Amino acid sequence: MKKYPLFLAIAAFVICFSACKKSTEDFQTDLLSDYNPLVVGKYITYHLDSVIYTNFGTSIETHSYQVKYETDAQITDNMNRPAFRIIRYIRSSDTAPWVPDNSFMAINDTYSVEFVENNMRFIKLKSPVKDNYSWKGNSFIDTYSANSEVKYLDDWDYMYDSVGVQNTAGAFTLDSCLVVNQCDRVDGNPLDPNAYSEINYSQEKYAKHIGLVYKKFFHNEYQPPVPGHGGFVVTGSYGITLTMIDHN
Repeated sequence: MKKYPLFLAIAAFVICFSACKKSTEDFQTDLLSDYNPLVVGKYITYHLDSVIYTNFGTSIETHSYQVKYETDAQITDNMNRPAFRIIRYIRSSDTAPWVPDNSFMAINDTYSVEFVENNMRFIKLKSPVKDNYSWKGNSFIDTYSANSEVKYLDDWDYMYDSVGVQNTAGAFTLDSCLVVNQCDRVDGNPLDPNAYSEINYSQEKYAKHIGLVYKKFFHNEYQPPVPGHGGFVVTGSYGITLTMIDHN
């Protein structure tokens, strides 16, 4: 009879250890680099629709291009971490020559994927990769100082959706993707031309072993008419849609 308490204690330990081990295994997720592979020579080509406001913010135009993001070289960032330089090429049609027009930096860290664009550091992806996980993707960006021109990027909650499921990007049907919902915010009433309004929307899709396959961004700040001046869209408002059309 004296052996039973010891036996029960061992059995309880084995059950507890197995449960903890299973819980740990279940918690494991995809690697961030699976959705943002960085290899010199890798490229993705997109169809780009760019929305701009002209005539002092009273007219809207949409321009279409092709852009190619190519991983150019391995470098280090200002914290001495391994990083990659990405060159963007642009052309007006599929028969026009490619022209380089910008460069960026991407970092696949252990717990995050960072992308530096126009001196702004975005946390594009973050561990763990699972539905409904959220993080402050714009936390490195100055959105609060008096001189900031990107205050609309403040306090965005990035969130994973549809992790590991089939999704589409243009003509492609992709087996394993994830969606990052970055912002979907409307202030005021955009349907009322006599009232202030602001719209901020941003979403990205990533495909495993490919990278970013779709992006939609739109920022619009509208000032209503005042005596002597009609309503207008504030300078700095714009929108882009990137849709993958080719990759290697």
